Amino acid sequence: MRYWLVNLQLENKLALVSGSTAGIGFAIAKALAAEGAQVIINGRTEQRVNGAISSLRAKLPSARLEALAMDLSSAEAVAETVRRFPAVDILINNLGTYEPKPFEEITDGDWSAILETNFMSGLRLSRHYLSRMKASGWGRIIFISSESAVNIPVEMIHYGVTKTMQVALARGLAETTAGTGVTVNSVLAGPTRSEGVEKFITDLAKTNKVSSVEVEKEFFNTARPSSLLRRFAAPDEVAAMVAFVASPLASATNGAALRAEGGVVRSIL
Repeated sequence: MRYWLVNLQLENKLALVSGSTAGIGFAIAKALAAEGAQVIINGRTEQRVNGAISSLRAKLPSARLEALAMDLSSAEAVAETVRRFPAVDILINNLGTYEPKPFEEITDGDWSAILETNFMSGLRLSRHYLSRMKASGWGRIIFISSESAVNIPVEMIHYGVTKTMQVALARGLAETTAGTGVTVNSVLAGPTRSEGVEKFITDLAKTNKVSSVEVEKEFFNTARPSSLLRRFAAPDEVAAMVAFVASPLASATNGAALRAEGGVVRSIL
């Protein structure tokens, strides 16, 4: 099954998608594989990675997939990754975590942990792969950021800060790619129906003895009232934009913070 009416020209491209066993990362891996790219599936455990690969092959029997069971929040894991895969054509920095916590209770350890996962993982991978992409004359690096990069959430300020850092890094790296055929962009995802969100909705519905539909409606009435979509986006909806930006067809898009956030951010730019 193909997902677009045009050929995104991704055949024989090698893509690494960090944190791709579920949610947006899994959807991105699926979209790239459906377009003919060879995709490296990454997760923290072999069980998660093998499960994701089995699920993808059930949907896309001809998919070309590689397994990478490593926690890319550590420098050692990144070093082993680049040893095993010295060059990739497409790098999707999707690995991320979040935790609602009052600012006063966010410890130095909490800050270090979320910075290593959400920011340093992508920085380290980009530091290795960007120069190789420039040397080859083509490449794509995409950071999966969030509308929280613009609308810093008061309930998890540290998460929002890391998402802003991703956007800044992507723009800075893009400045180094002039005339090379390489692009670096960020995609600002909005509230998306990932595993964590699905559990949040289900648990809250059970606790309050209401339906999941009512929970979702209340969330957008109170927590994200500026949303124009008025619902959680499906991971595939975010992945569609990422797949296009990863393709040769998006060669004129560089240094951009692209929004797939359902209109939550009230800004014309």
